[in-house]
Amino acid sequence: MKKIYYKIYCILCLLIFSAVTVFGQTGSITGRVLDDVGLPVPGTTIAVEGTSIAASTDGNGYYIIKNISNGTYNLKAQFIGFATQTLSVTVNNAATIVNFSLKQSATSLDEVVIVGYGTLRKTDVTGSISTVTTKDFNKGSVTNPEQLIAGKVAGVQVLSSGGAPGASTRILIRGGASLNASNDPLFVIDGVPVDNNGIAGLANPLSTINQQDIESITIQKDASAAAIYGNRASNGVVIITTKKGASGGNVKAEFNTLQSLSNKIGIVDVLNAQEYKYALGEYVKSGKGNPASLAYIGNANTNWQDAIYQQAFKTDNTVSFSGGVKWLPYRLSVGYLDEDGILKTSNFNRISGALNINPKFFNNHLSVNINIKGTLTKSRFANNGAIGAAIAFNPTQPVYAPNVYDASQPTSATNYHLGGYFEWVDPNGTPVLLATKNPLSMLLQEINTSKANRSLGNLQLDYKFHFLPELHANLNLGYDISESDGRDAFYPTLASVYATKGQLSYYWQDKKNKLMDFYLNYAKDLSAIQSHIDVTAGYSYQDWLRNTPGMVIKTNTNPDVVANPSKTQNTMISYFGRVNYSFKDRYALTATMRADGSSRFSKDNRWGYFPSAAFAWSVNKEAFLENSTTVSDLKLRLGYGKTGQQDIVSNDYPYLAKYNQSATGSLYPFGDTWYTMLRPDAYDENIKWEETSQYNIGLDYGFANNRIYGSIDYFIKKTNDLISVVAPPAGSNFKNLLTTNVGNIEAKGIEFNINVNALKTKNFNWSFNFNATHYDNKVTNLTLTGVDDPVGVPISTSFTGESLQYNTVGYAPFTYYVKKQLYGEDGKPLEGQYADLDGDGKGGGEGDFYHYKSYYPDVLLGFTNNLTFKKATLSFTLRSNLGGYNYNSIAAGTGNGSALAFANFLGNASGSIRDTRFLTNQQYSDIYVEKASFLRIDNANLVYNFGKVSNNLTLALQANVQNVFLISGYSGLDPEITNNGIDVNVYPRPRIYSVGVNVGF
Repeated sequence: MKKIYYKIYCILCLLIFSAVTVFGQTGSITGRVLDDVGLPVPGTTIAVEGTSIAASTDGNGYYIIKNISNGTYNLKAQFIGFATQTLSVTVNNAATIVNFSLKQSATSLDEVVIVGYGTLRKTDVTGSISTVTTKDFNKGSVTNPEQLIAGKVAGVQVLSSGGAPGASTRILIRGGASLNASNDPLFVIDGVPVDNNGIAGLANPLSTINQQDIESITIQKDASAAAIYGNRASNGVVIITTKKGASGGNVKAEFNTLQSLSNKIGIVDVLNAQEYKYALGEYVKSGKGNPASLAYIGNANTNWQDAIYQQAFKTDNTVSFSGGVKWLPYRLSVGYLDEDGILKTSNFNRISGALNINPKFFNNHLSVNINIKGTLTKSRFANNGAIGAAIAFNPTQPVYAPNVYDASQPTSATNYHLGGYFEWVDPNGTPVLLATKNPLSMLLQEINTSKANRSLGNLQLDYKFHFLPELHANLNLGYDISESDGRDAFYPTLASVYATKGQLSYYWQDKKNKLMDFYLNYAKDLSAIQSHIDVTAGYSYQDWLRNTPGMVIKTNTNPDVVANPSKTQNTMISYFGRVNYSFKDRYALTATMRADGSSRFSKDNRWGYFPSAAFAWSVNKEAFLENSTTVSDLKLRLGYGKTGQQDIVSNDYPYLAKYNQSATGSLYPFGDTWYTMLRPDAYDENIKWEETSQYNIGLDYGFANNRIYGSIDYFIKKTNDLISVVAPPAGSNFKNLLTTNVGNIEAKGIEFNINVNALKTKNFNWSFNFNATHYDNKVTNLTLTGVDDPVGVPISTSFTGESLQYNTVGYAPFTYYVKKQLYGEDGKPLEGQYADLDGDGKGGGEGDFYHYKSYYPDVLLGFTNNLTFKKATLSFTLRSNLGGYNYNSIAAGTGNGSALAFANFLGNASGSIRDTRFLTNQQYSDIYVEKASFLRIDNANLVYNFGKVSNNLTLALQANVQNVFLISGYSGLDPEITNNGIDVNVYPRPRIYSVGVNVGF
């Protein structure tokens, strides 16, 4: 044993001696990068030309490159918005100091913009593309990548479904382009287009991406930019690029931690106990209410919304290591997030890991980029129905049941067989079937949990041919694999499942997304004719497989029921090409073509062809502006493109005849298990691609050496052959709706963006961004027969199951269809009295409905302000939506006397009853279609960057508040909702206070 230890000891000594010998022949380069007024430029890339060695500057502009062999090198500093600077340096067994002073540049040929399948020089970009990088991301408590760019980009609307941990989020680019197909943009993560259909048991699939790993988010808005992706690009493209390592031998470790506290900031306005007693008494006096209901009044004064909410804690931690071992640059990160929601029992937990390796071989002719991301998530979902129950539950009753039965109180049976919670029961103690259930019981007596694991990655090989270095071959092999399972357990004492003595359901799913892209790229400067050409041509194969064995529902009184098993697959094969030509760096022309074949369509309609063309003219480089000290950038852009849509929600086989499960209750026994029966589905064998044509004219501008810069874009977007859901033809035996191509929609809009470096000195910097978007969209055709229905097609329902919104020709999508309320001389609404719009003398009849407003806003505004004084930076982001309307379903459903009392239980009423005094339900009154315009401060952030506190340590502290304040005339809790404007059971957004620490080693 001693000999073995001795050998190991000798080997270690030799290794150490060898390392000392090697490192003895090397030195290092260190220094700082400042701008032209002496401010640090963090994130600058410092590269040793002719090698793969590089480093980046920290928050104070410092960098270091270690273990570089002795010799003379050219050192290049690059950062977007600044002219590249190259300095010569000689390394000689010591630390060599090289400082850079970068000057702002209106346009630098070295700057590149990420586009589909590669990059383009910034001067050659002809489409409408916006990029948000790490330094401009929204700070604070961020779980989903979409939150990083909210309010940052003109024409981009980020909609959260609410304040639940890991809540789903929608991104709408230029208002979307579809009615019944997906309006989500195509997400491309490190070159892998991902599935937008989500993962069972996970509210938001993008929440599996750790925001600390993201380097930039690029948004391709117009079709000339997005058409290279053809399929699924009609709603724009969002390209997420994650961080990479840099070679050079220096290893950088970074630790980020953020601790957050969330509080509810308001409750839905309902009657308190005293108000309720008065309102019920008046309702009984009116003759509408039953006097017997007065016996059900209790003695409590319960705020049920306070009972279901809590103060919630979140911790978010990431540690990363980046650097390079000679030829092997790498970045490794591990993250842990645990977030409680303000609605009791809701929680989201995530463990994430990411590895990026990007070495180069064969004298830098072969570049290898390996990205691997893995995520383990656990969720506990609170029953959102408790939110509606807390609004509707009677405030005169206690949370917990009384200890003693009181015969004089019809509802006072001891409820220990119901978990001890107060519930509306009959004299036998059986819960009243139709009564609202105790909201706290709904939360605490249900355990709805899930686990979802996801791995996303790719191997990208880029080979620069030795005999023709301008020609690159690129192979990209990617995957996106997820698996999930969940269970929803209802206690036997829960009132809603008391009859079945509890219930347990569980489900599982696995999804596989495979990708293979291959393309050739040729880029060359043709100096003889002052031109540059960039040509790309390639092939893409992508396949999605989804396997959902189904949901099993168990109860103690019925056999197991297996529901909704499915296994679906769709495949896409594509050919694409792009040519970009520029002349004198003034005129640029881009043309693309993509052919997509989708298995979702029959052979006759399988292929879609999506061309685009765009032209850009850099006016500032013409002789009459070339020497201007005022105009530093002026580029005119013109573009046209056609994109496609085949992302049919929940249907991979719309052209095939198939069977599906019949209505609930149609069960057939087989052995000990009961199975759901099948019925034929409606189908259209001729369904084809939905196509969107888009025209764009844009102007990029810059003044005073780009102290002021931005862009203006005007677009027209027309979608034809809409993938729509309509009723099947009369006389058919199909009961479900038909998915087919019906109708057209059109959108027009203008976008404005301005960035201003208002004040810049050595100690103080003030900059801000303002963006505004106005768009108008409407349905232009929605029929197979050529005769449009003046009412339109119903597309959503109210709380009673009746239609409230329609898609109708000549109106915006999701337009409300309601009655025009009449008012008395005192300004109060007159119950049951509506305008006689059809002239039949009977106001309020079927002919008196009219189309009124839409939930789509007319104007989107965003404003970001940054103030830096020495090492402290204060920033905040404001957002505003103007012109959109919500339907206040809560007020419509409970804002009347009939909501106060029922046959054997009591309810509660919305506070709107104080003004309307409605005795009966008036759900179709346009009084409930409310303007949902708002102004909110999304984010306020204070960072103090200590910079280097020692030779190997940097430190930064931050404090953040999210959802700082909201200004709105909307009477509901929050005007910003995703449910097509129907406000019901929305999980409220909390106000979040956060403190964080960033430590670099």
